[in-house]
Amino acid sequence: MARYIGPKTRIARKFDDPIYGPDKWFEKRKFPPGQHGINKRRGKMSVYAVQLREKQKAKFTYGLLERQFYNLYEKASKTKGVTGELLLKFLESRLDNVVYRLGIAPTRAAARQYVSHKHIVVNGDVVNIPSFLLKAGDIVGVREKSKSLQVISESLTSARYSKFSWLEWDGSLMAGKFLNVPERSEIPENINEQLIVELYSK
Repeated sequence: MARYIGPKTRIARKFDDPIYGPDKWFEKRKFPPGQHGINKRRGKMSVYAVQLREKQKAKFTYGLLERQFYNLYEKASKTKGVTGELLLKFLESRLDNVVYRLGIAPTRAAARQYVSHKHIVVNGDVVNIPSFLLKAGDIVGVREKSKSLQVISESLTSARYSKFSWLEWDGSLMAGKFLNVPERSEIPENINEQLIVELYSK
């Protein structure tokens, strides 16, 4: 399946936000990418351009393709509640995102690969679908024969991962519990979901 595999710092600079996490190169070059990025005078963006930019930013942040992202929006729009907030909650409930949030993988791209390569189990069963939506109470862990993988061990021992109130990690079992779907105020991503809703509502 097609995925963006190009320079991540370039994308972060495009959105003026380190969407892939701490990035020393982003900090050094906080201006738009391109030959004239640092000097180019940019005119005022149209409303549509602002909305499109926010949607693209969310897509790149969570590593989804256009069709996947739109399908989640459709699901959110048909569910009772605030559409924009529901969209972010669905994104946070994806298996690949939770594997990343738990610290099993250093990036969402790596988390997606771990899931696809059958290194991850949900409630004791191997699940190799990154888009699998978790429910409150689900247990996400590392498959028994994958617990010795160095990349996973290194990721789990990294100190840069913070704890999230909707997740509970058990280091001895190398498994975490998805306690509940997070509230919008608990989701740390700098995304204006209302702009995305306005874009798709046209």
